[in-house]
Parts: sequence; C-alpha cells; structure tokens
Amino acid sequence: MPSAPRLRRPSRARKDLSRPGRPRADRSRLDRAAAPALAALLGGAGALHFARPRFFEPLIPPQLIGVASRRDWVYASGVGELACAAAIAVPRTRRAGGLASAALLVGVFPGNIQMALDYRRRNRPAWQQAVAYGRLPMQVPLVLWALRAARG
Repeated sequence: MPSAPRLRRPSRARKDLSRPGRPRADRSRLDRAAAPALAALLGGAGALHFARPRFFEPLIPPQLIGVASRRDWVYASGVGELACAAAIAVPRTRRAGGLASAALLVGVFPGNIQMALDYRRRNRPAWQQAVAYGRLPMQVPLVLWALRAARG
C-alpha cells in the first residue's frame, strides 16, 4: 500500500536580525554593490599614488624612511591599493582581495595619524586639521566595507 503524501510545512522567511526593518534582499544587493564600489575607490586611490606622489609623501611616518624612501613607500602603497582593487573586482579572488584590503587599510592608518599630527604641528588652517582628524574614525567603516566585500 502506498504511503500517504507528506505535507510540507510552509517555509518561513528567515529574518535578518542584524538589520531590523531591512529586508534580506536589500542587504544582498548592498553586498553585491560593496565590492565594485570598493574596487573603484581603491583603484582610484592607487592611481593617485602614481599621478600625485608628492601629496602622499608627507603621510609616511619618519620611522619608515630608514627602510625605504618616502616615494618608494608611496609607490608601494599605490601598488597595494591597485592589487587589492583588482582582486576585489574579480569574483574568484574577491574574498582574498577584501581581506587584503582590510589589512591594507589598517596598515596605512599610521599615515593618517601622521598627517593629523603634522597638520596640527604646522598650524595648518583649522578646516585642514578638522579634515585630517576627521579621517581617522572613517578608517573603521572602510575596513568594515572591505570585510563586507570579502563576504560577498
């Protein structure tokens, strides 16, 4: 005798508890957009290191100059940003690129600190000092953005 057909329970949509009120579809759309946007940002910043290296040279902490010149550090960080951008842009290497980008963003943080300290010491205009110090907490969302790209 054939067995009775099994009744299926209606599927329950999974709630996204990390973002109350935001549907899951929106979050995945954000995740998909995170990688190309970050790749564009890092690619542009990396290219700027080669187009305008003088702008970035003062960001190099003096402790690093004994290892290589300021210009060498600027070019190396530009190469790093371009490599991370390329890795994030390719879905196959996106995870590694996102993790490398997060590490890079943590690694350049001392340069952001150096910039803020230099602007204060040199009595730069208040708005420049505000921008320099305002950049410091912005590094956290950038690192989180890179980690989000690695997940997506």
